[in-house]
Amino acid sequence: MTSLDLFQGCLLGLSLGDALGAPYEGGVLERLLWRLIGKTSQGEMRWTDDTQMTIDLTESYLARGEFDAADLAVRFAGSYRWDRGYGPGTAKVLKRITRGADWKQANRSVYPGGSFGNGAAMRAPILGLIKANRMDEIADIARQTAIVTHAHPLAIEGAVLIATTTALATQERVPSEILNLTAACCSEEAFTSRLAIVQSWLKSRHIATTLEIARQLGRGVAADKSCVTAVYLALNYLNEPFLEMVNVITKLGGDADTIGAMAGAIWGAANGATKLPAESLSKLEQRERLTDLAGQLYRRIIASD
Repeated sequence: MTSLDLFQGCLLGLSLGDALGAPYEGGVLERLLWRLIGKTSQGEMRWTDDTQMTIDLTESYLARGEFDAADLAVRFAGSYRWDRGYGPGTAKVLKRITRGADWKQANRSVYPGGSFGNGAAMRAPILGLIKANRMDEIADIARQTAIVTHAHPLAIEGAVLIATTTALATQERVPSEILNLTAACCSEEAFTSRLAIVQSWLKSRHIATTLEIARQLGRGVAADKSCVTAVYLALNYLNEPFLEMVNVITKLGGDADTIGAMAGAIWGAANGATKLPAESLSKLEQRERLTDLAGQLYRRIIASD
């Protein structure tokens, strides 16, 4: 059952996972850069584009009362800042929209087949909150919001996967049940084969090493090489402390901020904000804004149900 605590847990968990994972993302140069720009002037942990685009999506929905791709495109482009760690492909798309390009052309201007990165999935947990009581609508809504920047089928399936998992996490289900229901929503072999591995791990209670996770599930920016990884980590540590999950994510490396954001959102949607680590949360930038946004979203959903 959804509650204000779960809405706040999802949004704050996403942002906290993002901020805690960011210093461990990518290679040496990326990590050195984040050491320079990863704190606010008040010393708080900065979050990346994962959180910013989630804020944009949430504010668009609150303003429009629906999912409006054109409004989303304008908000995404207006919020773009290089120091939030946007992927190079997404940055080019958003800059073209800023210059006046129609998003329907801009979203395929860098990759003709559409980007298959995880940029749509990282902001998808909010969709799971909104549609938790209308599960049959998640796939369509995930596609509508994904194609603004990520039109490739793999990117869309990643968004469906993360949104669905988040929705199920709010429903007091056990990890194995969440996984089985989530897996049924996927059809792309790149996802189904990885989900089968996760199902076998959970069934046998095997705790995968970071090397196993990297080799068999992935840790990269592509949707198929990060979304299932985030689902596994969230479900495997669903009943464990948040920071224990994050510790594995930071050791895993790769696209650590986005894996942290997706896994953090799912964990938070299941456990609520009250179970997030208070000390870490106190160091997160704009936490009051995030808490307020979650409250606005919760009240909107309650009023519409």
